[in-house]
Amino acid sequence: MTDSLYRPPAPVPMSPLRSLLRVMREGDGNLLSLVPKAAYRERITPLGYSRRSIVLINDPQCIRDVMTDPLEIFPKNDLFVGALEPLVGDSIFVSSGETWRRQRRMIDPAFSHMRINLAFPAMAGAVAEYQETLDQHAASGEPLSLDVAMSQLTADVICRTIFSQSLESERAKDVFKAFTAFERAVASVEIRRLIFGKAFDHVDQPRQVLDACERIRGHIGEMLAPRLAPDAEPIDDIVGAVMAARDEESGKGFTREELIDQIGVFFLAGHETTASVLTWTFFMLSQQPDTVARLREEVDEVVGDGPVRFEHVKKLALVRSVFREALRLYPPITFIPRVATESTTIAGRRIKRGAMVMISPWTTHRNALLWDNPDRFVPDRFLGGSEQAEKDNTFLAFGLGPRVCIGAAFATIESGLILASLVRRYDFEPENPAEVRPVARLTTRPAKEIACRVRLRA
Repeated sequence: MTDSLYRPPAPVPMSPLRSLLRVMREGDGNLLSLVPKAAYRERITPLGYSRRSIVLINDPQCIRDVMTDPLEIFPKNDLFVGALEPLVGDSIFVSSGETWRRQRRMIDPAFSHMRINLAFPAMAGAVAEYQETLDQHAASGEPLSLDVAMSQLTADVICRTIFSQSLESERAKDVFKAFTAFERAVASVEIRRLIFGKAFDHVDQPRQVLDACERIRGHIGEMLAPRLAPDAEPIDDIVGAVMAARDEESGKGFTREELIDQIGVFFLAGHETTASVLTWTFFMLSQQPDTVARLREEVDEVVGDGPVRFEHVKKLALVRSVFREALRLYPPITFIPRVATESTTIAGRRIKRGAMVMISPWTTHRNALLWDNPDRFVPDRFLGGSEQAEKDNTFLAFGLGPRVCIGAAFATIESGLILASLVRRYDFEPENPAEVRPVARLTTRPAKEIACRVRLRA
C-alpha cells in the first residue's frame, strides 16, 4: 500500500554521522539534511554532535509541556531570537515573559479585525487580480516562478487585509528577494555555529542579512508613512487598531519603529508562511492529476461557474484536507527552537541549562509512531472520521499553547480560496520536477525556485 502512494520530495533519513557529513557536503545550511533517521521513529532524540546540547522532541505530551511552559523556563531560543531581531525587533513573535504579555494585551484588539467574513472580499479581490497575471503567462507560454507567484499573491492579500491597500508587484517581488537573501545568510542556521557555538552567545548577523531586513522594514515604513501623517484620517483596519493600541499602565502607544516591528510580524506570519505552504501544495498537485480531478469535481459542484464566495470555502472539505496535508508534510515553520534557562528534566531525561530544546513540526508530522504512511501525500487522512490531525497534539502547523497562531483560521480560509480559485482554472507544470527538494532554514522552502508553465484547464 505504501509503495503505491506518492512520496513528495524530502531527504532520505540517515544515521547521525552520515547526516552531518551530508550537510557539510551540500554546504547550503539545510537543517533538514541534519535530522537523523532516529528522529522519525523516536519520541525524544538527543543530537549528540553539538557543544551546547540539542534534544529534539516528538513526544506529544512533552511538546505541550514545553510550548505551554507554565514555569517560563523555555523561552524562544537565543539563536532564533537573534536571527529575527533585525527583521521584527523585540516584537510579539520573539519576545517572552511580561514583554510578550504586554504586547499581546495591546494588540489583541487588532486581532478582532481579522474577522474573516469581513476580510474575505479583500482576499477575493487580490486573487481575481492575480489571475489576470496567470492568464497572461498561460497565453504567452512564458514560465514563472511558483515561489514568487505565491509570494506576490499572499503579500497582496495581507496588504489588502491589514493595510486596506493593494501591494504593487515590484515591491512584492523585492520583499520576496529580500526575504530569500535573509534566510540564506542568517547566522542562526549556520551549521558550524549551531554545532560549535556556546549557549547565550551574541550572534552578529552578516551584512547581507541586515541589508535584507532594512529593505523589508523600509517597504513597511513606506506603506505606514501616510497613516502617521498629522492630517491622516484614521482607517478602521488592522494597522489602524495597532496604531491605536495603548498600554494599560503607561497609556503609551507603539513608537514608529515598534509599529514596524509588530506589522512586520503580521507580514511575516501572514504572508511568507502561507506562500511557502501554497508553493508546496501546487507542486504536489502538479504530480497528482487524480487529486486535481477530485478537487475540480468538488469545486465545480459546490461553487459552480461563479466566483468562490466565503460560504463556499467552508464547504470545500477536500480543498481543506489537501491544504492540511500540505501543512503536515511541509510545515512553514520547520523547527520551533526553545532554550532551557535552567537545568530541568524532560520525560526523565536530564536537560542542562543552555540546552537547545528543539520542537520540529517536520519530524513530528513525519514520525512513524504518530502517523500512518508519514512521508506520503494522503489528503484523505483529514477527511471525516479518518481525521488524525488533532489526535494527541500531533499536528503542530499552527503551534500550541498561549502562542498558538491567532491567524490559523485566516490562513485556512485564504488558502482555501486561492486553492479553489486556481485549481479549477489552471494547471501548473514544473519544468524540472525531479530536481525539486526542500530546504529548511527559518521556513520550509524549495532549494531552488520552481519554474512552472501555466496552462488553462482543458
